[in-house]
Amino acid sequence: MTVIDELLANNQEFASSLSPQHLDVRPSRQLAIVTCMDSRLDVFSALGLRDGEAHVLRNAGGVVSDDVIRSLAVSQRRLGTREVMLIHHTDCGMQQITDDGFRAELQEATGLAPGFAIESFTDVEANVRQSVQRVRLSPFLLHRDLVRGFVYNVDDHRLREVQVG
Repeated sequence: MTVIDELLANNQEFASSLSPQHLDVRPSRQLAIVTCMDSRLDVFSALGLRDGEAHVLRNAGGVVSDDVIRSLAVSQRRLGTREVMLIHHTDCGMQQITDDGFRAELQEATGLAPGFAIESFTDVEANVRQSVQRVRLSPFLLHRDLVRGFVYNVDDHRLREVQVG
């Protein structure tokens, strides 16, 4: 049995324990969260969120990439979100690589230079500030004033807000 087969069995058990329900596609808290794909971050539990309350966008490093801006634009313009919460974290894998080194590794392995930015970083707080600025400066977003950034400590599970000028 593969890991995916195990997860499908878990889903069957999960689904059979719940009553059918239909939640609105519009997040009830009008919140979008951008965070890292790191498996140690259980965003819903850490923030006390329930299904249907927020959009959660995840990628390596929680980077505010063009695709994240695209998703935030849909989230705000079509699905009613008004606030953006950015959550980066301690001990991120993106701090352990370099743009040039990973780009070279991919090119060597495939013969192609990736067309996407790697966006590694060394300073998590500086990266949070950069991400907040990218959201605040995007002309595609309607709500750019209610944007806040945080660092999640993977050891003690606490959020610390990063002040942005």
